Amino acid sequence: MEKVIACCGLNCATCDARIATMADDNELRSQTAEKWKVQYNTNISLEMINCTGCREVGVKFEHCTQCEIRKCAISKNFQTCAECDKLEDCPALKNIHQYVPDALGNLKSLN
Repeated sequence: MEKVIACCGLNCATCDARIATMADDNELRSQTAEKWKVQYNTNISLEMINCTGCREVGVKFEHCTQCEIRKCAISKNFQTCAECDKLEDCPALKNIHQYVPDALGNLKSLN
């Protein structure tokens, strides 16, 4: 399976927004927008579902452009948080990794 690891360790290759963008699939964009509206209790439109991945060249989903973890990694000139000595102690990462433990594993596999 393809892996496109985000700064936090999430695998962008499995993200519906990236999949829809890469395939230019408006049906998947629509389904993803509807799912995320409910899941995250926010207003997301089909047009917002565009992202090539956190660290990839190209368009980013709005949350990705505002992500504090991504901003922190970029400010430290890191490709991912795997390069940080606070990898397992970072409160922001712990918040994500408690819900997606594979993300921490993805980061550890990069070292």
